Amino acid sequence: MRYGVPAGVSVVAINERSPVPEAPDSPTDHPRLNELPIAANQPRHPRTSSQGTQARRREDADAARKGEPAAAEGEVAGRRPLDGAVGGGEQKADRGVGEVAGRRSMDGGDERNPDRGVGEVAGRRSMDGAGGGDEGNADRGVAEDTAERRGVGFGRRRDDRDRDGQRELYRTLDLALRIGEVVLSSGAGTADATATILSVTAACGLRGCEVDITFTSIAISYQAAPDVAPETHMRVVRYRGQDFSRLTDVDQLVQRLARGEVTRADASRELARMVSAGPPFPRWSSVLAWGVMAGGATLLLGGGWLITLVAVVTAILIELSNRWFNRQRLPAFYQQVAGAFVATAVALILYAVHAPVKPSLVVAAGIIMLLAGIALTGAVQDAITGYYVTAAARSLEAMLLTGGIIAGVSLGLALGIRFGLPVAIEAQTIKLANLPIMVGSGALMAVAFAFASYAPLRSLLPVAVVGAAGSLVFTMMARAQFGPAWSTAAAAFVVGLGGYSLGRRFGVPPLVVVVSGTVPLLPGLTIYKGLFEVMSNGNLTGIVSLATAVAIGVALASGVILGEYVAQPIRREARRLEDRLAGPRLVGPRRPVRRRARTSHHRTRRTRRPPA
Repeated sequence: MRYGVPAGVSVVAINERSPVPEAPDSPTDHPRLNELPIAANQPRHPRTSSQGTQARRREDADAARKGEPAAAEGEVAGRRPLDGAVGGGEQKADRGVGEVAGRRSMDGGDERNPDRGVGEVAGRRSMDGAGGGDEGNADRGVAEDTAERRGVGFGRRRDDRDRDGQRELYRTLDLALRIGEVVLSSGAGTADATATILSVTAACGLRGCEVDITFTSIAISYQAAPDVAPETHMRVVRYRGQDFSRLTDVDQLVQRLARGEVTRADASRELARMVSAGPPFPRWSSVLAWGVMAGGATLLLGGGWLITLVAVVTAILIELSNRWFNRQRLPAFYQQVAGAFVATAVALILYAVHAPVKPSLVVAAGIIMLLAGIALTGAVQDAITGYYVTAAARSLEAMLLTGGIIAGVSLGLALGIRFGLPVAIEAQTIKLANLPIMVGSGALMAVAFAFASYAPLRSLLPVAVVGAAGSLVFTMMARAQFGPAWSTAAAAFVVGLGGYSLGRRFGVPPLVVVVSGTVPLLPGLTIYKGLFEVMSNGNLTGIVSLATAVAIGVALASGVILGEYVAQPIRREARRLEDRLAGPRLVGPRRPVRRRARTSHHRTRRTRRPPA
């Protein structure tokens, strides 16, 4: 092979002045198709391959419009270079030679284009990992092959990272759901539970989570990107109870997690330990505390020491019976009916034996004890903060449990009237001489309820202060003839105002202090008065008394929430008064904690670069 021409092919030199042969009818009938030469010293055509192709197309189009035979000639000339031949005019011959040379150079090149041919072959061979061609193309082939092999391992590592990230997402959402379950089951409002859950997810690196809470379930949804399906998890709240010790520990855990003092894995382990742990105090001490609370209620209502002792024993019996019913999985409604009936039965016995006491105070103390376990504050808080579905569910629960109390007391009164034992209610008068006893009784009731609910010992002091303050305000307002509803609202406002500040200062959730401080303000005696009037007289006076009890309950909860609203900007001081009030936070942080990267407070000066 010489100059890229196969052996056995004869060539004839054609110079620039050689006549152009006429094009035959068919390109294959050309007499000298295999004898057209390629001169060794023929100069390269100045056009490039792309320019030559465009020129060919223009010439063929012009010839086709004129209808000359040159169209066929140009067509043959444009085809023959594909077979290594030259046809057409003088310029077409040069173009054909250039294309043949360019194609043959793929097999090793000719004298004019040896580097290009070798480079292209080497570039192709280097894609298979073989050496060949120039050094630059060979290195590129090896690099591409290495990158392809590394891509397999990179893909595996990326899949592993994706699976690890998915596990971390599941664990974070599970931790947030379990924390929200503890907070919601302890009587906290929906706004508090939502803020606590969002604080947990934000501390673990999940931004933009959506939380949906109903009375019995919690759902969290997280979407990593707009074009990615959201991840939604749900947890059902099956247990409800007031365990202030567990609530306090979970609240402290959330704050530590938000500050970065504990990792997500450690927080999950600590939460599991808190949930599985038993009460911090013996159960018998909690039962005794319920009795002390009932005794304080009789002292607050003007009872003597004998009736106080009877109220303590009665409350212990009610608590023991409710615990037994709870182990038998009896619904709470029937437990309320049983407890109220026990209190009324004891009062009937005292009235039957003509004991020198006020039997109605035993019933009132029992009603206050049973009302203390109703989460009325959470229902009103949900309604005020806009969670109407949960507020409706909590209100229905409160009405149902209160209805159980009414049913139990009504049953006892009906039996008493049947057997000629009407337990009448004596008129209650508020005297300034009894003011210290009433204030001390309010503090005793609040502390006893907090201890019975397993509140931390450090919370008993602020609870006593708030309970005493609320009782003092209520007594003064009632003596000033402001009515029971407004007197209760004013006292509840003081409880909410002081409970928020003192609770945070002593390291406990304000919910613990607030709920305990409102116990002395519960309308136990008003409910019994309305029921007795309805059962004995059957007039509208009893309906008015029951409506007054409902108004007292609403005033109690709304006054507490108002105190929380006012306490927030006061505690943040005047520099934060411009912030909007996002709602009271009785549990958890006021808003989700956002971690910010540390940045320098000094501004860097921009220096103008000198021109190049």
